[in-house]
Amino acid sequence: MTAPVFEEIDPASDCDCPGCVDGRRPAPGRLPGRGHPAARSVVVVAAASAALGAAPPAAALAPAHSPHRQALPGDGEPDTPQGKKAPLHGSAGQSGGTTTAPIPATTRTDIIKRAKVWVAAKVPYSMSAFWSDGYRQDCSGYVSMAWGLPSNEWTGSLDQFGTKIAKEELQPGDILLYHNPDNPEKGSHVVIFGGWTDYTHTYYTVYEQTPPHARSQTTPYPYWSNTGKYVPYRYKGVTKSGAGTKGATGVKAAVAHPGGASSGPGAAGRGKAVTPGPAASAAPAGPASHGVPGYPGRQYFRPGATNDHVTRLGVRLAEKGFGRFYALGPGPHWGEADRRAVEAFQRTQGWRGGAADGYPGPETWRRLFA
Repeated sequence: MTAPVFEEIDPASDCDCPGCVDGRRPAPGRLPGRGHPAARSVVVVAAASAALGAAPPAAALAPAHSPHRQALPGDGEPDTPQGKKAPLHGSAGQSGGTTTAPIPATTRTDIIKRAKVWVAAKVPYSMSAFWSDGYRQDCSGYVSMAWGLPSNEWTGSLDQFGTKIAKEELQPGDILLYHNPDNPEKGSHVVIFGGWTDYTHTYYTVYEQTPPHARSQTTPYPYWSNTGKYVPYRYKGVTKSGAGTKGATGVKAAVAHPGGASSGPGAAGRGKAVTPGPAASAAPAGPASHGVPGYPGRQYFRPGATNDHVTRLGVRLAEKGFGRFYALGPGPHWGEADRRAVEAFQRTQGWRGGAADGYPGPETWRRLFA
């Protein structure tokens, strides 16, 4: 009998672990598919198996991983398994149907605060595990936690706790929900809206629970995938107290600027025209720095700074005609576009040299907001 011919190949795989992603990336002088340990050295023995009557080993050698929500923006559209409705901590088993318990009241400020707790703790994503606060560690459990619901809901029931709204009505604490009723494990997802990050309302701050853990980042509206299927909802129990920023139809909000030391008249702040986040509108009005109402101080406009004062400044710069420096519009992250916009404004005031350094000072602030 002719001896079987063995050939080392790699099976096609859509595994998204770092090893597999790296293995699929072509590189000179390197064999493809060396990422995932379970995907290595799969031996083709079909001919030999047929001759010897042996069972195919494909099932035993298949990579051991389960599909989950995609963590990287723009990477395909994998299955999205999620937990079902469950009580807090999951101790009383699963429940179904419409929740009849009263809807707890909460504020937009509190919704965002709770969302940030999981982001800061980097709560791991899980369809079955429950965090110390009792909420399931998937996307719908995350929203249930942020809204303060009495149980863990899922994408097929969260709409019962909200009211459909238009894009122009979105405010921090609202959600964007996509539930696929025909195949709930395919594409279904829900995220929390944290505020616009550009004046064209094409990007916003998202709070979401997705592998590997809860995160917040700038995201295109409405989301990276299934862009025509996400529906904005407003929590029925949200109160006007601490309602946060104005809706998407406007970008202005009463935001107190931070206080602190700054330098001469040339020091000006760079900002990005975008709807301020909830922290901005909720911040109490502090004392005027250097005798200039609303001016917070230079420490809020340093490289790497992220705050609502940068946002407010950027909005004002765009209103004054200096929005051309922003590729995507103003936002809360201080960057070179902010500095250049402030510098351009300072030069229109006749300042030169160190007086037009692009950093915010009390005089720049006074003239910009006069």
